[in-house]
Order: sequence, then structure tokens, then C-alpha cells
Amino acid sequence: MTNADSRTDAASSGATPAVKLTLLTLTAMVVGSMVGAGVFSLPRRFAQETGVAGALIAWAVAGVGMLMLAFVFQTLAVRRPDLDAGVYAYAKAGFGEYLGFFSAFGYWASACVGNVTYWVLIMSTIGAIAPALGDGDTALAVVLSSVGLWSFFLLIRRGVKEAAAINKIVTVAKIVPILVFVLLALFFFKPSVFADNFRGADYAGSLFNQVRGTMLATVFVFLGVEGASVYSRHARRREDVGRATVLGFLSVFAIFASVTIVSYGLMPMSEIAELRQPSMAGVLEAAVGTWGKVFVSVGLIVSVLGAYLAWTLMAAEVLFVAAKDDDMPRFLGRSSGDDVPVPALLMTTALSQVVLIVTAFSDDAFNFALDLTSALSLIPFLLAAAFAVKIALGAQREKAVGRGTRREPVIAVLATLYTAFLLYAAGLKFVLVSFVLYAPATFLFVKARREQNRRLFSPAEGVICAVSVVGAVVGIVALAAGWIEL
Repeated sequence: MTNADSRTDAASSGATPAVKLTLLTLTAMVVGSMVGAGVFSLPRRFAQETGVAGALIAWAVAGVGMLMLAFVFQTLAVRRPDLDAGVYAYAKAGFGEYLGFFSAFGYWASACVGNVTYWVLIMSTIGAIAPALGDGDTALAVVLSSVGLWSFFLLIRRGVKEAAAINKIVTVAKIVPILVFVLLALFFFKPSVFADNFRGADYAGSLFNQVRGTMLATVFVFLGVEGASVYSRHARRREDVGRATVLGFLSVFAIFASVTIVSYGLMPMSEIAELRQPSMAGVLEAAVGTWGKVFVSVGLIVSVLGAYLAWTLMAAEVLFVAAKDDDMPRFLGRSSGDDVPVPALLMTTALSQVVLIVTAFSDDAFNFALDLTSALSLIPFLLAAAFAVKIALGAQREKAVGRGTRREPVIAVLATLYTAFLLYAAGLKFVLVSFVLYAPATFLFVKARREQNRRLFSPAEGVICAVSVVGAVVGIVALAAGWIEL
């Protein structure tokens, strides 16, 4: 979900309200939020869908679209400094409590599902030398991943919230292998292979379909672009939140695009598409030998474990904050003497466990979890972008700070159109599966309303609830009848 990409290694740094973060620290938080597990899977993911031409277009579309979203978070951080919880707060302020609840739940669920990709990728990496683990989707892989899930739960429950030392190791572990990969790929680059891969293999289809097929992968790796806004109340200067978002995004965009494009110069597209994950290791092995594969694999495992710790804390924090704002049941707002939100942490681990089991029934466990993470994050992103449109058009003028610029409505509209296109690119399958998760979550909203002795739904909220329930029913029927497959 996070990925981002890897999602935020600095999540735990928001634990102490007294801490004031500098521009450099916030930028590092955004970079750490996005660079992680997803980048190690990019070569195969792109090669399964598109050639060089499609990849260049896809990154151009994703780059512009996500840059617009980055600008949206930059604008909202300045225009609405009273909103400190990022994506969730924007949806609630713009469209009411129920859609705000959906945004919080979607962001949390995306984080939980994204955490599953970490364990699948770890098991797939080890599976290269232990065939019983397969591609991270065998029974043994699920059991070992489950042990890992609950081991981290017990670790965090004991009060391990500050992970500064781990995060430093993780940052080095994720950045160094990626930079080495790009440099070595350029050194061993084969222009003839690159040229053969330019239009894409026969199985790739039309250029439009090639680009569309990569969109969810680009969303996954950019998850975390909102990392600075989540902890905006800790910024030393409010304007640094937006600057860090844009600077971090541009840095990471260059890394992601480079990893994807240089891979096409080392192996035929069809061979890259058949590599096991992490495919970056397989591409480097083809160029330099076994040591390249080992080098990338070790870096990935260290990176992913650290990222999992950080994003588990992030996911629990989302539920905890929502409960404190009376948008989730009160039990999720409880914390231990060590300031660990244990009920929220337990619920986070439990959902990851359920999704982990579901992946065992998928034909491609990693890509299924990756796509579902991206699809779940799109509703929160779409609502944030739409809220930016409202602010740009003068809505809530009494609450907004300063005057908008001429480019503000253009950026907000482009970001909204981009996220809407991503929902289309996700396809009906992932939209319906998302509803299967969203609809039951309404029970949490109902419980929270009853605890406050408030009316359950307004007329508009009732319509939204009905749509989500219908979507969930259709999704369950479609899965049971085999009309859509995991």
C-alpha cells in the first residue's frame, strides 16, 4: 500500500509532539516513505506490460500526475494549516465525516495490504535458495510470514516505537543497492537489446493498454508522497511541508524511472517478465553474475523489514488518531503505558494476516497485493485532490489561509483527473475487491456514532453506504462465480 514506495521509514518520528522537523528531515521522510520494496520489483512488473516506449509514456503520465498530487499536498499544507492528519483530515473537512471515515479506513487498509507485499517479497527472495517457499505464496511461506507478522506485533507492543537506529540502516540498505544497480546497468548497457525492447513484445498489446497496465505499479511505488503532510504539525515551518513533498518526489521519481528504463538495456523484455521477484536481483545477475543477485537480495530484506516496522506503526497511528477524533470506535483510541496503541496495532496485524492468507489463493500473490494496495489508496487521494478543487474555487474561504494563485485550480483539477484515471486503470476487479473491504468497515463507523448518541447517517451518507454495500455484494458474487479472479 505506502509504497509506497516502501512507505515511511520515519513514521515513528511523529511519536513525540515536541519534535520540530526541518526541511531536510521532512524531505528525507518523503524519500524514505517512497523508496523501498516496490522499486525492487519494477523491472518485471513493467516488462509484463510494456516495452521502452510505453514505459517512458507511463512514467511521464505518472510523473506529471503525481507531481500534481504533490503540489496539492503542498497547497493544502499552506492553505489549511489547521488540518494536521494529512489525507484523512482533508477528506473529512471537504466531504463530511462518513467519507472522511472511508478515507481513513482506505489509507489504513492500504497500509495493511502493502505490508503483506513485504512478506511475500521476502519469502520470494529466500525462495530462490529454498524452493519450498516458491514465489512467497506457498503454505510454508504463508506460515513463516504469519510468524513474522505476529513477532513484530509483540515487538511493537512492548514499546519499541522509536526506530532511529534501524531506520538509518534501512535507508542505506535501500538506497545503495539501487544506485549500484543503475550504475552497473549503464556500464553493461546493450543498445541493441534496448532497441529490440522499444516497441514491446507481441504479448504487450496496444500502446494505450501497455501504459494502462503499468499505472497501478506507479501508484504503489509513489505511495508515501503524502508522508510529510501526515506529520505536518511537527514541521518547524509550515511551508517546509510542501517543499519537502515536492523535493522528495522529484528525487524519487528520477530513481524509479532510471531503474525501469535501464533494465530494458540488459535483457529481452520477455525474459525480464519471467524473472522471479525481486526482479531487480535477476536483472543484475544477468549483467554481473551471482554476486549481483545476492547483493540486491540482502539489501532488499533489510530494507523491507525496517519499512514493515515503520508502516505498521503508521497504520496503527491512523486508526488511533481517527478514534481520538470520534471517527472510529473508542476502543481503537486506547494506548498502553508505553504509549503504544495496542488495539489499533492488533487490528492492523489481524487485517494483514487475513490478506496474507487470501494471497495464497492468487495466481500472482505479489502483484495482487501490490495492485490492491494501490486501488485502496486511490479513494483517499481522490478525495484530497477534490478537496483542493473546492479550496481553489473559494469554498470554505473563511477557514483557508491566504489567497490562491491562478495555477491552484488547474493543479487541483489535473490531480483529480489523474486519480480518477487511475481508478479506471485499476479495472473493475480491484474496485470491487476494494468495496468488499470498505463495506464491512461501515460497522466501525456505526459503532462510533452510537457511542456518541448521534444519528447514524445523513441522507447523502446513506446513499454512499448503499453504493458501497451493493459494490461489495457484486464483488463477492463475482469472486464466487469466478467472473473475476484473484
